[in-house]
Amino acid sequence: MTKITLTVNEVAEMLGTSTATIYSAVRKSEIPHFKVRGKILFNREVVEAWTKGEIKQVQHI
Repeated sequence: MTKITLTVNEVAEMLGTSTATIYSAVRKSEIPHFKVRGKILFNREVVEAWTKGEIKQVQHI
């Protein structure tokens, strides 16, 4: 079974970048994410769509 959510470390590994780059992208709202009790999480399908250019603008609820 594939996990629905990913951590910062998992997204960094998935994208082949550093965790510092992911944290920076989160701070600048460049990558779609959400927080649960202060923990930064990513929806796997949303990140995959974002990397394909299917999601252009990050919106926060």
